Amino acid sequence: MKKTISVIGVPMDLGQGRRGVDMGPFSIRYAGLKERIERLGYTVHDQGNVNVPQAESHHIHDEKLKYLPEVTRVSEDLASKVKDVVEQGHFPVILGGDHSIAIGSIAGITQKYKKLGVIWFDAHADFNTEDSTPSGNIHGMPLACCLGVGHEKLVNIAGFAPKIQPENVVIVGARSVDRDERLLLKQHGIKVFDMHEVDKLGIAKVMEEAIRIAGEGTDGIHLSLDLDAIDPDMAPGVGTPVLGGITYREGHFAMELLFQSNKVISCDVVEVNPILDEHNKTARTAVDLVCSLLGEAVM
Repeated sequence: MKKTISVIGVPMDLGQGRRGVDMGPFSIRYAGLKERIERLGYTVHDQGNVNVPQAESHHIHDEKLKYLPEVTRVSEDLASKVKDVVEQGHFPVILGGDHSIAIGSIAGITQKYKKLGVIWFDAHADFNTEDSTPSGNIHGMPLACCLGVGHEKLVNIAGFAPKIQPENVVIVGARSVDRDERLLLKQHGIKVFDMHEVDKLGIAKVMEEAIRIAGEGTDGIHLSLDLDAIDPDMAPGVGTPVLGGITYREGHFAMELLFQSNKVISCDVVEVNPILDEHNKTARTAVDLVCSLLGEAVM
């Protein structure tokens, strides 16, 4: 892995319905992210936060695409910032905010790494469009957008689409997928390891296959880590918790395998909501997982 880490905060809560996730970057920083990463031997540059407008100062013009102009603008700003740190040879760690930030994260990374693999570690597939969404919340759409599926403004962030190809994308940990979303995933050939397969095959086999799919013939792997992939007993502070998730230890082992693959070039960490949390437990879990991704080990 690159020895310089750039941390970028995106206090975004416009992409989902429950307030408080905008404080996610602060809570993750407060949980000791920078200090823990530095102890692993990395140089850490905290780039501060991308500016995100307050929901109260803007109106929802389309109930199927809530806060579309604002989410689009933040995504463009984030893409530009991520592009800059990637071109400097840094490893970006992008802190959300809700999962809509991945639209900007991946748009920035793929301006340098043209063939990017993606592992989407999430209880949800995030593959809705304005036609299929039951809520209108854009945090349920980012993976589709990155694959060129969805509203033209979101699809064309940074001026090009698609950002990634379906044969290089894997979802791990899914256990809450909408009906129309399921049809879209099958139509586009996205590999999904739901919790049934995690239980049946074991996390080691699932991650080995995920790394193969996302890493074979690509310039590297982007990890999009939604904390609701982890079971709510260790990650209660998320907007859409779903019982029966990946255990704390399975999460660590998955991150350790990703580190050992030497293929991960970037990550975003999303959906930490301290208002819904218990003594910053979810943020501390996020820091633990990121440090395992970066090589922290017992011995």
